[in-house]
Amino acid sequence: MRILIAEDDYVSRKLLFKLLSQYGECDMTVDGIETFEAFAIAHESGTPYDLLCLDIMMPKIDGLKALRAIRELENRKKVKDSKRCKVIMISALNETEIMFDSYKTEYEVYKTKPIDIDSIINAMKELKLLN
Repeated sequence: MRILIAEDDYVSRKLLFKLLSQYGECDMTVDGIETFEAFAIAHESGTPYDLLCLDIMMPKIDGLKALRAIRELENRKKVKDSKRCKVIMISALNETEIMFDSYKTEYEVYKTKPIDIDSIINAMKELKLLN
């Protein structure tokens, strides 16, 4: 499994890397532009990501805008829904149902910080990325 961790907070990024590297090859980015670029390069090279753990509040462009660009890229490449990258949104924000309802079709799971390892593992199981 190929995993992209998009997180500007050093501690959260390292925690996710330590957890997720047990399940696949992990790359890390620290802002929205770098995230989109890494995603596009992976697609162009024929090695797309299976999972994207994406922080919402990141520098340059936020995670929601990066995700919208990623989904547009997948649409342009005619990626089937079943083959689209699974996305776990992560944020310290807590009013998710109101604030991000219009983006719900763009990501599969939403988790709040602090990062709960068991919650991430369970989300990966729900997404059928783990047994």
